[in-house]
Amino acid sequence: MATNKIQTGIRFEPEVLYKITYIAKQNVRSLNAQLEFLAKDCIKRYESENGEIVINEEELYK
Repeated sequence: MATNKIQTGIRFEPEVLYKITYIAKQNVRSLNAQLEFLAKDCIKRYESENGEIVINEEELYK
């Protein structure tokens, strides 16, 4: 399955990983889906307080 998502490696302390995985299961999400949800929520809150973050398309996929 093709995707336009960028793969990344994230390091967590074991306790943080356990807890975020627990929350993901409670929300019937994969760990990846939960992290993506949290990132999008963080962006939405940031932009509502500080204005839209402008994306330079040329820099986006470097």
